[in-house]
Amino acid sequence: MFRTGKFTARIGLWLTGLAGRFHLSENTVMIMMAVVIGLLAGFGNYAFRKAIEFFHWLVFEQGVEFFEISLQEWSLSRLWIILFPAVGGLLLIPFGIWFKQDLGFGFPSFLEKVNLRGAKLKFRTIFTRGLASAITLGTGGSAGQEGPIAQIGGAIGSQFGQSFRVSGDRLKVLVACGAAGGVAATFNAPIAGVFFAQEIVLLASFELASFTSIVIASSMATVVSRALLGDVSELYAPAYVLHSYWELALYLILGLLIGSLAALFIDLHFRIKDAFTALKIPRLLKPVFGGLLVGLVGLFFPQVFGNGYEYIQEALLGKGVWYVLAALILAKMLATSMTLGSGLQGGLFAPCLYLGAVAGGAFGKLASILFTGISPGAYAVVGMGAFLAAATHAPMTAIFLLFEITDSYEVIVPIMVSCVISAAICRHFKKDSIDTFELSQAGIDLESGKERNIMKSLQVGDVMVKNPETIPEQMTLGQFADFIASTRHTNFPLVSTEGNLVGIISVQDFMGVVFEKDLMDLVVVKELATLDVVTVTVDNNLDEAMKKIGYRNIEQLPVVDRENSKRLVGIVSRRDMVTAYNRELMSRSLEDVEDEAHV
Repeated sequence: MFRTGKFTARIGLWLTGLAGRFHLSENTVMIMMAVVIGLLAGFGNYAFRKAIEFFHWLVFEQGVEFFEISLQEWSLSRLWIILFPAVGGLLLIPFGIWFKQDLGFGFPSFLEKVNLRGAKLKFRTIFTRGLASAITLGTGGSAGQEGPIAQIGGAIGSQFGQSFRVSGDRLKVLVACGAAGGVAATFNAPIAGVFFAQEIVLLASFELASFTSIVIASSMATVVSRALLGDVSELYAPAYVLHSYWELALYLILGLLIGSLAALFIDLHFRIKDAFTALKIPRLLKPVFGGLLVGLVGLFFPQVFGNGYEYIQEALLGKGVWYVLAALILAKMLATSMTLGSGLQGGLFAPCLYLGAVAGGAFGKLASILFTGISPGAYAVVGMGAFLAAATHAPMTAIFLLFEITDSYEVIVPIMVSCVISAAICRHFKKDSIDTFELSQAGIDLESGKERNIMKSLQVGDVMVKNPETIPEQMTLGQFADFIASTRHTNFPLVSTEGNLVGIISVQDFMGVVFEKDLMDLVVVKELATLDVVTVTVDNNLDEAMKKIGYRNIEQLPVVDRENSKRLVGIVSRRDMVTAYNRELMSRSLEDVEDEAHV
């Protein structure tokens, strides 16, 4: 079935035969598949890490050695460091030529594919996203590895499900299994992997059957990671101690601060991305230019290079001075936004952790000056989770990730306070998370489902009937009776002598007086018409128009000019909207079939 997915196809056929031979239930087969997907996601995480290490050695370490660069002391040779992320942009040019579509397949597109487009992901995504992100991270691009590994694991799950020919909902669960496995293996945190899949990938849609499969996949990936890399977390936090319950007030303030910073980061990130989109240079050179800008930031703040785990670790241990930590907040925001905005590949998970760690560390350093017994590292730990919770709108994922990293029950209360407060503050300023902001700007609401998103993507102006049949407001009932006998329509806008919309009349309105012959030449249609007219403009989408139709239980809506609400430009009917929806649904289904044929 899949030229590049023969291995997963063979396993799928083997499981199909096994299920038939032993009469296994569907849930049992899903669990068996989750085991295999979790194991493959664990191996995928290992290979991804090794690829990052290879490109880091090839470009960064060899470059530092060749140019005799010191990251601790300033020297003229340090200027060469500006070029390292740009080298990553150059290495991505072949990907931009041959796999342009895959490089545009960021995490928002991944979420759209999973939740609205049948969860059918290409097999080559495993390699293209993996290699491109490894190049970016290895050469110093400021991004994270969790988004790419979630997509790699998700693609493994999708290919597995497609080979096994599972239904759309089951395929979505298998993608979530792969994503959970990838994140769990990265942090050696199986519970965080589960909540990442449920809260971010599946948008908190809980089902016991899917939850069971995701738990198993996350556990299996963690087993593989521990076997290959050891039972250690990507980040280590020292023992946490809450010295006084009065300290919770400081964590509340920290949550307020970080929630505001997360909203600022979302806004800055997409402003910079829009600026790169509008930049008048060749598309393939934008990552090179972005890499140069990242290198320029890294010239003064080399701590922003890569995923930043090494410097996060220093912040968790309470190292650094408050003003450097505070400066790194802006430096990391700029470096990350320029990395991803220019087209370099990677995720936003690690940058969010980084920003939270340095913001929390700076806050803790200042608090320790004012109060005794304050541990700045503890605030870096809690800040790390709070920023992740705020930016992704996923507090449960952040809470359990921090709990697994610290392995401390005492940290739960401060983490819960800061994460929930920061997420609420960020939601107040930004309705959409950093993962769904782009989709929302494009009119896509993941939580509303496929049907409403199709309706939102279509505008009334593209569907309406232009130059509709109208009748003058002074037309008599007798004239109206002759008029409707010669037309197939049932609703008619009324217009004044100046051509302005004044009302709407339907055949149903006329039926009450059709047998009153004495009124035919005495009464004008305006006296029977609805004068309080519900209208739409050409810029309204079909979802908005359908809501107005459903609210009044009417069949047609007059379409008016956006500048002049009395000027009639068309009319749109329920039937027109349903026809347009079916046409678009068919078109998108054919696109999915074509995409599948090229997998």
